[in-house]
Amino acid sequence: MSGATDQHRPTISLIIPAFNEEDYLPACLDAVMANVAGKAMEIIVVDNNSTDGTKAVVERYPAVTYVFEAEKGITRARQRGFLTATGDILAYVDADTHPPAGWIEQIWEEFGKRSDLACLSGPYSFYDLSGLRNAISSGWFVAARPIYNMTGAMMVGGNFAIPRDVLERMGGFDRTIEFYGEDVDIAKRAKQQGKVLFCPRFVMPTSGRRMKKQGFLKIASIYFVNYFSIMLRGKPATKGYKDIR
Repeated sequence: MSGATDQHRPTISLIIPAFNEEDYLPACLDAVMANVAGKAMEIIVVDNNSTDGTKAVVERYPAVTYVFEAEKGITRARQRGFLTATGDILAYVDADTHPPAGWIEQIWEEFGKRSDLACLSGPYSFYDLSGLRNAISSGWFVAARPIYNMTGAMMVGGNFAIPRDVLERMGGFDRTIEFYGEDVDIAKRAKQQGKVLFCPRFVMPTSGRRMKKQGFLKIASIYFVNYFSIMLRGKPATKGYKDIR
């Protein structure tokens, strides 16, 4: 919120869903400690029934609140974070992201600019892909821009911020969605509450592990199929998914 004093800024809860993320979570939390801690009112990791050392990783960071969600699924983990958090704005990142310097300040800035902002999101950059592969993988955000301009609904699940009261009016997250399409569903329903802003400069570094394992074309095609399925039918076309760790 440009020029605003701290007491006039909305409080922000950072929520990180995690399933078997002992390898990626330490770097995520290191970035959070460097760039978010002391600004967000709370940092919450939702352990989505992990069977590895995810909990032990969280315990190394005293400033982080550990929450357990027994029912596997990203929407259930997001919902648990929503029910636990107390901030005015809930900011969600994935356990393989590295929240950068200035990221939380952009949340205050964008929500401070307009009272009708219902959801803020932005593109990924991929810190573990080569220059060309990163450029190609990041390029789909540019390719999707005309669709966003037409529908007004686009976001990515590992990089978004949404006001608590908007989520309450939405009825929280759709826990029937297993994986694909959950971000589109959030954007579509948030748009009914106000503006959904996909900001090109609100960038989140993340792992390209899914691109590496499944290929860019396959991931892009699955996303677009589910985008239009959610927008037109209200439900995803793809139910099954594979955990990539």
